[in-house]
Parts: sequence; C-alpha cells; structure tokens
Amino acid sequence: MDQLRAVVTGASSGIGAATVRGLVAAGWDVVAVARRGDRLAALAEETGARAFVADVTSDADVAALAEHVAAAGGAHALVNNAGGAKGLASVEESDLDDWSWMFEVNVLGLKRVTSALLPLLRRGAVDRGVADVVNVTSIAGHVAYVGGGGYNAAKFAAHAVTEVLRLELNGEPIRVIEVAPGMVRTDEFALVRFGGDRARADAVYDDVPEPLVAEDVAGVIVDAISKPRHVDLDLIVVKPVAQAAPYRLAKGELVVKAEPGA
Repeated sequence: MDQLRAVVTGASSGIGAATVRGLVAAGWDVVAVARRGDRLAALAEETGARAFVADVTSDADVAALAEHVAAAGGAHALVNNAGGAKGLASVEESDLDDWSWMFEVNVLGLKRVTSALLPLLRRGAVDRGVADVVNVTSIAGHVAYVGGGGYNAAKFAAHAVTEVLRLELNGEPIRVIEVAPGMVRTDEFALVRFGGDRARADAVYDDVPEPLVAEDVAGVIVDAISKPRHVDLDLIVVKPVAQAAPYRLAKGELVVKAEPGA
C-alpha cells in the first residue's frame, strides 16, 4: 500500500492548518485545500503537503479537486473542516446574507466535497481496510445559544448530515467521525464572525483561562483516524475545562472549591 493520503479542507488557517501539520507529522501525505493560494503555498513549503486551491462552494472547484486527488493516487481520509460563523445578532435582526454564507460553507460545502470524494475513499478503504470521513462541526451544532441563530442552524444541519451519512454507509468499512469543538482561540474565527472587528474578536476570549487552540483539535482528529480500523469514534466533543456550555464560561483562574468548614 502506498503512503496514506488525507484531504483537509479549510486548510489555510486555524484548525485546518494545524490538522495538516499534525497529519504530515504522523506520516500522512496530505492534500491541503482552501481558497487562499498564498497561505496554502506557505503551508505546503513548511510541511511538504500538497496545496490545492479550491472553494468548497464551487461545483467546478470541487470536481477539479476530486480529479487531482484521483491523479495523486486516491484518498484514505477526508477532513471536512471548512466552515465559519458570521454575526451574533438575533434571529429577527440577523442578516440573511450571513445565514446564506454559513449554510453554503458549513453544510453544502461539506456535502459537495463528501459526494465528490466518497468514490475515492471507497478505493482507499480497499487498500487500508478502512477509510475516514471526519466532519468538524461545533458544540453550536448540539446546544443552541442566544445570538447563535444562523450558526446554530448550520452546525445542527452539519451534525444531521453526519448522522445520516453514518447510517447510509453502514456495512462499508468507512468511519464517519464528528469532532465538535467548543471555544477554540484561532487567528480568524471570531474575527470573521465580527466582520473584521479585532477588538470584539479578542474580547470573546478575555479572561477565559486557557481556551483550546487549533493544535488541540488537530490532535483529536489525528488520534481518531489512527485508531484500529474496527474502532469508530462517532462523536467527539472537545471543550476547554473552563467551558461548560456555549453560554457558560468560567472567567479568571480555575480554583478548587473550598471544603465546607475549611
């Protein structure tokens, strides 16, 4: 069998870039996919990954990606990481264009890439004994919160697609893994959500003790697809210790509660 190959979308920054680095370090050949060619080129130079510029909302781009991966020798794992949030307004007041963007990237992009690469993953499963589809969703796809509106709706949909896909692929040696991160401090997630407002983006993490970083989530992904082929981690929820729920964050130092009478 040739070297194991993974395709990672949303690879130009954050969790996607960290996942590329983690997989390459684990010995995988990685096709790193994103819209921003300059960032992909830098990542490819750093890691040795293959850079492929594509927008997951474009049928033509995704078809070209599938052709590229086939020519490279196929794939054994797909990490659907492309996604994001826009806005924190109420359902009543939020912008429909923001909702449309979130559904296009988080849901339809995931579906488009999965459909295009499943035939290649099936061939990879014959070689390896198993193939993996990893969908990076969010705890926002499991617990609603005020201001979550469109992002909750998109990530709940991505979670549902993941659940249905697992049912549809039952009987084939293909694992469908959902990784649902909580608060992760990256360079861009909050910045995109708040339309480039750096002060608002940074304020999200103010006084939160040790939010997750991209490498934490990447490590979970690499571990999940490295399990023995009969082990399927259906759903992995990963949050910082300071976060009990999307709307429940500890601030300041984490301290042990004093014993009664102490």
